[in-house]
Amino acid sequence: MAIPAAQSPMKLMALQLLLWHSALWTVQEATPLGPASSLPQSFLLKCLEQVRKIQGDGAALQEKLTGCLSQLHSSLFLYQGLLQALEGISPELGPTLDTLQLDIADFATTIWQQMEDLGMAPALQPTQGAMPAFTSAFQRRAGGVLVASHLQRFLELAYRVLRHLAQS
Repeated sequence: MAIPAAQSPMKLMALQLLLWHSALWTVQEATPLGPASSLPQSFLLKCLEQVRKIQGDGAALQEKLTGCLSQLHSSLFLYQGLLQALEGISPELGPTLDTLQLDIADFATTIWQQMEDLGMAPALQPTQGAMPAFTSAFQRRAGGVLVASHLQRFLELAYRVLRHLAQS
């Protein structure tokens, strides 16, 4: 399954963010060493300009991360509903479908918790929209093939994105 591999980069990203936050917290708590009146005004203005630029870059990065995690969570939530619609596909596939549903739910929860920990989670979790109703055995099997292939492609993309974020 691709899910445990995708969680490893997510955990690495979370650890990196935690370490960065700890380093920044230490800097924020530092007290000035003395009066800055001996520093040239041009130097101070240049430093202020650089701080503003870095703050803007940080805000842009946080916005991209928020969007990325939000899209991941929304897609996982969608696949949870699609997999639920496939229940009863066949007795042989039932246990595998159950395991896949649990893994997807766990991955979605992990993403949501990370968003909450970073203060990036929306006020409300998304709600499940209308899902297809597979009324016949043929529809469930055909739907299963489509859902499984799309889910596999989504997980491959999610893995690449999370690996890229972990390496950044």
